[in-house]
Amino acid sequence: MNVNRKNGPMYLQIKEILKDRILHGVYAIDTNIPSEPILEEEFNVSKVTVRNAIKELVQEGYVEKKSGKGTRVIANGSIVKLSKGKRFTELLVEEGHSILKKVLNISRIDLSSDSKLHSLFGARCISIERIYLLDNEPYIYFTHYISLDLNQEEIKEVQINSLYRFLEEQNVKLETFRDEFAVAIAPDHICETLKIENNSPVLKRIRISSDGDGNVTEYSEGYYNTAKQNYIVTYNEPVQ
Repeated sequence: MNVNRKNGPMYLQIKEILKDRILHGVYAIDTNIPSEPILEEEFNVSKVTVRNAIKELVQEGYVEKKSGKGTRVIANGSIVKLSKGKRFTELLVEEGHSILKKVLNISRIDLSSDSKLHSLFGARCISIERIYLLDNEPYIYFTHYISLDLNQEEIKEVQINSLYRFLEEQNVKLETFRDEFAVAIAPDHICETLKIENNSPVLKRIRISSDGDGNVTEYSEGYYNTAKQNYIVTYNEPVQ
């Protein structure tokens, strides 16, 4: 995987990639992350760059480094703005699952004046299609619509591990989040990707995120193959 100097210090980009893998169970607690030479080869960077990335992870409490024993994962939790509870993916990781994310497509799309998205974003927006793999099996299909003005050349340079960290890098500040859940029939191409029969009812989640001025900056639709795993929500307090 390549990192790009245009996106800021490379050691910070690598740190975020490694942290994302820790949070999603690719590197499990009490296991070692790949050795420095392996990471140098993967990211095509110097030893100093890799060491600085690991140093950041140590300072944030995700890993510990011991001479002769490698770098061990010691924590896989994060502070999340969306809720007092833990993220759904964090709960799955704690239960021993692994979560991998793959970007399928990023494109700039024109919106017709009568579409719902036009009322949110205007004439155009960025579409990002991603799939989440649960224990290497297709589980969630996300389509994110983002209020960003990127040209085709800029889109080619985009690399996304965490959607919200990517938005922060684009100076998109999200303040409020609203989730809606429904049972729906997924489009045929999503059924094919999730390996479910066409016209099967699945869980659909819609997320609408806004900035501090109330402007919608993200509209996302996610389809879940709950035959593999139920959607889990935890609370620190009873919800009426």
